[in-house]
Order: sequence, then structure tokens, then C-alpha cells
Amino acid sequence: MQVKIAPSILSADFSVMGETIKKLEKSGADLIHCDVMDGTFVEPITFGAQMVKNIRPLTKLPLDVHLMIEHPKTQIKFFADAGADIITVHYGACKKISDNYLKETLELIKSCGVKCGAVVNPDIPVENIFPVFPICDMVLLMSVFPGYGGQKYIEEVTEKITKAREYARSIGKGDMDIEIDGGVTEENCKKIIDAGANVLVAGSTVFKSADIAKTIKTLRG
Repeated sequence: MQVKIAPSILSADFSVMGETIKKLEKSGADLIHCDVMDGTFVEPITFGAQMVKNIRPLTKLPLDVHLMIEHPKTQIKFFADAGADIITVHYGACKKISDNYLKETLELIKSCGVKCGAVVNPDIPVENIFPVFPICDMVLLMSVFPGYGGQKYIEEVTEKITKAREYARSIGKGDMDIEIDGGVTEENCKKIIDAGANVLVAGSTVFKSADIAKTIKTLRG
């Protein structure tokens, strides 16, 4: 299974975002990870669909939009129209609204012609999103609590990766993308990949590197 690296532009210098996107593409990135935060589901506020729209013409790489927001269903069309290739939404945000809200939101994403995925925080069992695995193109397991970059990888998430991969195989979706976000480094990437993840989000590790292309290559294991 191909291992893909998704640098998170939240760690980039926003004043030179255009140049940064082009550099990531030349350095071998597979996706561009866009962390959208609303100041409610998580404390910080980052950016909205306009950012995605602005960077869409700059790269052919898939735009991986991670919505860390309340009421994600209300924003799906904006991000789909802006050019997102995949949109992931949090189980925790959806569960607050109704038991069916996550499934409904994933189906809405698909109806817009965009790939979809469900996300769980480190303290939420991955089994909670097993019911929507058949709909998902990707599942995202947070390996830190969302909101801030530079956090340390939570070791207990490794077991969740294995459970997610095993369950995906059991339902005939063994090639499903399993994405990890948080604390991914050159030191722990092999362990994460060996557990069953194949999409690694990296922010600080990539953008603090003196040689981004080399770092991306190393992160692939």
C-alpha cells in the first residue's frame, strides 16, 4: 500500500503560502492537509473555504480538508465548491447534534463529488466510527488533541491504528486510507506505518526541516 505524506499548511508561513504550496509539490508531498478550526470545537481559529479556493489553482495535489468545527454539515458545500478533494469531519462534533449526523454529513460530502472521512480524537474509541467505515474513503485518527501544533504523539493511538486497519480488511476495504495526524516524526513514522497507517500528516516536522524533500522521503519509512 502506498504511504502518502500530507504536510499541514497550518505550520507554514501564511505570508508566502503560494510559494510554500509549490515547494511542497516539488518536494514530493502527496496531499496538502488543510486544518480548519472554528474557535469553538477547538480553541484556535485558522481559515475557511476562501483559503482552499485560493490555493486550489496553485497545485494539482489533492487538498485534504480536515474540519475541526461545530455543525460541519453547514460548511460542506463551501469547501466542496472551493476545490477540496477530501473532507473529513469529527465524530465528536457530529455526535453532539444527533446519532445520525455523522452519516448524514459523510453522505452529503459524497453527494458533492468529494471523498469523505470520519475523525476520532485520541480519547474516542475507533470502534465508534466502525458503522461509517463503508461510506468512508478515509478515516483519520488524531494522535494528539486537536488545536495546536508541535504536540507529542500519544502512544496509545498505535493500537487504534491496528484496530482500524484490521476492521477495514474485515469488511473488504483493506486498501482504505488510514490517516494519522499529530506528533508524526522521522523517529516514529515507521512504527505508525507498521501499525497500518498509510497517510501521515506532518506539520512541524516538515516545516522546521532544512531539507523538506529529504524529510518527506524519510517519513514514508
